[in-house]
Amino acid sequence: MQQTEWVYCPVCGNKTRDRIREDTVLINYPLYCPKCKRKSLIQAKQLHIVVIKEPDA
Repeated sequence: MQQTEWVYCPVCGNKTRDRIREDTVLINYPLYCPKCKRKSLIQAKQLHIVVIKEPDA
């Protein structure tokens, strides 16, 4: 059985509507938080999530 975890919002820390498994790989994924209504770009690999900082244009 694959281990799954909820993806938490990097801004407010609440659960989002997304779950990831151990073998999930996300690159430039737009994560939306329904609680704080913010979008964040994330990368995920082996249940490790990294927030991508976008340069100001």
